[in-house]
Amino acid sequence: MSIWERRWAIPLAIFATFAVVYCVTSGDRLLSPSPNNHYVHLAQAWLDGRLDVGGSPPGPNDWACFDREERTACPSGRFSITGGDTARYRWYVSFPPLPALLLSPLVAIFGLATWDRLFWALFAGLAPAFLFLVLRLVRESGRSERTVRDDLLVTTLFAVGSVYFFVAVQGSVWFAAHVVATAAICLYLFFSFDARRPASAGLMLGLAFLSRPATLLLAPFFVLEAIRTSRRPGADSFSLTSSVGRFALPVAVLVLFAMWHNIARFYDPFEFGHRFLQIRWRQRIETWGLFDLHYLERNLTVFFASLPWLYTSSPFVRISRHGLALWFTTPNLLWSFWPKRFDATIAALWAAVIPTALCTLLYQNTGWVQFGYRFSLDYLPLVFVLIALCRRRFGVAFLACAVFSIVVNTFGAVTFDRYPQFYDTDPTQEVIFKPK
Repeated sequence: MSIWERRWAIPLAIFATFAVVYCVTSGDRLLSPSPNNHYVHLAQAWLDGRLDVGGSPPGPNDWACFDREERTACPSGRFSITGGDTARYRWYVSFPPLPALLLSPLVAIFGLATWDRLFWALFAGLAPAFLFLVLRLVRESGRSERTVRDDLLVTTLFAVGSVYFFVAVQGSVWFAAHVVATAAICLYLFFSFDARRPASAGLMLGLAFLSRPATLLLAPFFVLEAIRTSRRPGADSFSLTSSVGRFALPVAVLVLFAMWHNIARFYDPFEFGHRFLQIRWRQRIETWGLFDLHYLERNLTVFFASLPWLYTSSPFVRISRHGLALWFTTPNLLWSFWPKRFDATIAALWAAVIPTALCTLLYQNTGWVQFGYRFSLDYLPLVFVLIALCRRRFGVAFLACAVFSIVVNTFGAVTFDRYPQFYDTDPTQEVIFKPK
């Protein structure tokens, strides 16, 4: 076996294994379009030469309607525009566009019948493989004292023992964005250590931004790695400026593309379109905006305190539509807070995690409807690297928590959006805890 084959055998096996796991878990719904295939419609619109979806949307769930005359949202409660209003009111996909770009070749062949769930289940196998590459890199560079077996354990824990599992098998618009962004985040980390490939790191962060905009706040990790590397003995005096510049260029290009896309649709470079969603809680967005301290209390409650509702009769357990607390779905994440030694790499990772997490906690939505706190995927790969770097032995307690995490998240991947008896049906977003 050649060196290349030895280096890539494990990552390729990881990709193949978890792609199969995600496909099998998806079951019979794999071979059909997802019910909320916004990205397929966006790709089809591009292929038809337009930025709006060209007529009324196929359903009422998270479509943006824009009044081109008043440059504001359409009247509330309208999901079908006909007659003379079609020129004034246009329907758009407000979610960032990269996933639609990835789907475009398939949509060009199969149209709106594209099996997007199959595509995303296969694509989801990439993030665990890329995470393993990151863990191997930090091990071989001497930062991590883990073994190959440890790295495989952490990779498996991420793949099927975190909220990534239930996200990977959905295929709908909200979850597909996470699948794409998570893969890009892992590659961003891979290229950012030691600031060794600035342009590639910037490209990956920019691509993550085009799926999940909050991920742009992960940029401090590369910058701090570049600063640390520039202080090494013998480093060129211009190395920091050069490194940060090469990193920033692709990020800037992709951000400018997103701004152009926003201007072309909504006449505002900073408007993705979420303010124009036809949703029942649009009033709170108009009052408080998309991000505000007003939302922090509720989001922190879900993040820390949302637990399963237990009953003495069938179905025995139910889950709020806000999903389960992050520590409950993956208690192993607690190891990231307990490193034996706090060094520059750990500080740089936390410097990226904290602002990104805070951004999601200030958002107007908790991630509703979900099994677990899916917005954590905007920074979760970094936390799994922190677990590998904590230098704590993966003993009985860690392994017990890992088994618990895999069982819990397998339950979520199998039951979410398929077995409604296990999930609350409250439509108001007001219910987090078990009703009396």
